Amino acid sequence: MSRLWNQFLIYMAIAFSAPSGWAAGQHFERVIFVLFENTNYADAIKQSYFQELSGRGASFPQFLAETHPSQGNYVALTSGDLNGVKGDQNDDLNVSNIADLLEAKGLTWKVYAENWPGNCFLGATSGEYARKHNPFISYQNIQSDPVRCAHIVEASEFDLDAHSGHLPDYSFYVPNIKNDGHDTGVGFADQWYRQKFSAMVNDPGFMRGTLLVSTFDESGASSRNLIYTSLVGPMVQPGSYPNPISHYSLLRMVEDNWDLGTLGKKDATAVALPSLWK
Repeated sequence: MSRLWNQFLIYMAIAFSAPSGWAAGQHFERVIFVLFENTNYADAIKQSYFQELSGRGASFPQFLAETHPSQGNYVALTSGDLNGVKGDQNDDLNVSNIADLLEAKGLTWKVYAENWPGNCFLGATSGEYARKHNPFISYQNIQSDPVRCAHIVEASEFDLDAHSGHLPDYSFYVPNIKNDGHDTGVGFADQWYRQKFSAMVNDPGFMRGTLLVSTFDESGASSRNLIYTSLVGPMVQPGSYPNPISHYSLLRMVEDNWDLGTLGKKDATAVALPSLWK
């Protein structure tokens, strides 16, 4: 009985958590990015949960990633440029990033990384955690500052923050190399995503003011680099939008929503999202 009661209390905390502490944005009050790995658009859209999210939100059949292999795309999404990243080796980047813009406006951010070992870990891997999928630890102005580095937490804190109504304005969720499909394939990632997020996505109380961004880092073996991306939230007009956009467009979306300004790189000239807001 006590276990069922605890589950009920957790559900109620999600359902009735108040967004009073969020920073009002033009279209959304908080955003959650969830990143997956190495899959062609045609393969991702066949998966049941990715297909479901695509149908209930905005989908982009002409969404192009920036490069191969993985790491450069994560860097592009969060700093507005590849910044010289050409592979998956450890890179320490002395560049501005989205965290700088958010903090300058008094907005909150967190990286929820599965199997993150903590303590500003700079190694390439730790168990099923891979640094190349966590761009924030590669920014020198974060990795060298323990206070800022503490914004990178083990992903179990996502559940605690979600249940208590204390998710930040900007969340960046990094599944481990099994759950993101890197070592297991997109079918495994799709099942994990449904199990992990569907209860929250189906809860109007949790989704109030919230935009969920589901995207991939890169395609499979394809020079075109066409990937799946969807936006789900009560502020989104569902539909398929054929505009050719990129990770830079998603970065610009965040910048414009909170009037952050830009990083002055490819985000500044990124193709804007189509008119998809209610």
